[in-house]
Amino acid sequence: MIGRDTQVSGATTIGVVFDIGVILASEKRVMYGNLIMSEQGRKVFKITESIGAACAEPFSDMQNLMRNLRSKAYIFELETRRPISVRSISRLLSNMLSEQRSSFVAKVLIGGVDDQGASLFFIDSLGSVISDKYFAVGSGASLALGVLERGFHEGIAFKEAKHLVLESLKSAARRDVMSGTSIDILIITKNGIQEESLDLDLYPRI
Repeated sequence: MIGRDTQVSGATTIGVVFDIGVILASEKRVMYGNLIMSEQGRKVFKITESIGAACAEPFSDMQNLMRNLRSKAYIFELETRRPISVRSISRLLSNMLSEQRSSFVAKVLIGGVDDQGASLFFIDSLGSVISDKYFAVGSGASLALGVLERGFHEGIAFKEAKHLVLESLKSAARRDVMSGTSIDILIITKNGIQEESLDLDLYPRI
């Protein structure tokens, strides 16, 4: 079993708001000390029908955390009889991390679409919450951010945004040993969540 003491904090995880939705993406490499244990660690999660999460820390921690978050969101919707908002999910996760700050190492992106439109939030281990149009977190974040900052603009369309996300992950994978080339993507719009997996080595550079 992979433990928190041996699993290395790493990964590159990206979120981008485009004109009608949000893209969340993360590479799938799992490290065990200095060993690449797997290239199939899932770090993006569907929370509701219109909200997703992406994580850039030990995936065993994040699987448990996302399972709890999904359950709490479901209970909220049962009790209130209305969909939970992206901001409310982010606050819920913030409260969970604040209460258990010694239990989880967390860098989480929450993105989705609700009555207020598309939005994206970053939550850290202490429960701090920041909203922006794009984020890159994890060990390869500084490499990915340079590509994001050059290419992002307000109102960016889906095709351009997806290309930007993939190029950002490619940039990180070239130089960051903790970031792999197999990735998972969530594409979130008002029509729901579309999930994709692909290999960046097979993705053509435009």
